[in-house]
Amino acid sequence: MNQGSKKVTLVLVGATGTGKTDVAVELAGEYLPGEIVSADSRLFYRHMDIATAKPGPDLLARVPHHMIDLVDPDTQYTCKEFQTEARRIIHDILGRGLTPIVTGGSGLYVRALTDGVFDGPAANDEVRERLAKEAETWGPELLWEHLDTVDPEKAMQIDPQNTLRVIRALEVFEITGEKMSDLEKNVTPLDVPFITIGLRRNTEDLYRRIDQRVDRMMEDGLLSETSALVAAGYGDCRAVMNTLGYRELIHHLSGQTTLGDAVDLIKLHTRRFAKRQGTWFRKDEDIRWLDVTPGARASAIAQMVHLEYKKALATL
Repeated sequence: MNQGSKKVTLVLVGATGTGKTDVAVELAGEYLPGEIVSADSRLFYRHMDIATAKPGPDLLARVPHHMIDLVDPDTQYTCKEFQTEARRIIHDILGRGLTPIVTGGSGLYVRALTDGVFDGPAANDEVRERLAKEAETWGPELLWEHLDTVDPEKAMQIDPQNTLRVIRALEVFEITGEKMSDLEKNVTPLDVPFITIGLRRNTEDLYRRIDQRVDRMMEDGLLSETSALVAAGYGDCRAVMNTLGYRELIHHLSGQTTLGDAVDLIKLHTRRFAKRQGTWFRKDEDIRWLDVTPGARASAIAQMVHLEYKKALATL
């Protein structure tokens, strides 16, 4: 149907280093008057700015951003909490006649926002401890085989070595008496129309951009920011240690690696992460992919995205 002037949420995805942040700002400022909703799980945390490539004051001043600097690094912010708040913000933006532009490389959070997320039963410490002991005693493969018996569909989605996810699936089955794979199908998708567009670069260009970005991060004071996080008592927090850049530099600060080796590892790990992101997003058949030419300016890419958005809009 013809949407006329109706606003439809734009979801802009792609691997780290593809240029989503700058393109989203160009889109919101020039082509689709709107506001940006971050779906990057690391931007939720305060004090973690450089390694997360958090938008700087200049970009934040140009276009309103949401879902940034919500909690301290030692505070858990769940996927369900993100889904609830991000959806509320999207409705608010639409209600003001603007276009929500969701952007981020955290595939799980993007999917939670658009397709829904399974809100399972609360953790049961007794069940978890028992299952963890079984995994330690008999090995994770045996625990996975047990899951394969009671919920083969879910088992096929989990690496047998990923004991935490295996335990959670078995825990849900024991508590509810229902398969986690069945419960996950009873989720609520986003109740407003959206269009998903992906930015894609050739591998050589993407890896070059990642290496250059890591070098800029170091010039911008990533080592000092990491030291400050450690001094503030956040060095052991999962949010920090699971974030590329901080983890490697914390190992350097503790004397485990040289600074040069740490920087090389950040680049290597980021390239591997980008490859995994690409694999994740390629599974989504609803993404409309755009190939970005090396050296293209953010304004030109934004124009290309806007044209694709209008084409998709005409089909709704």
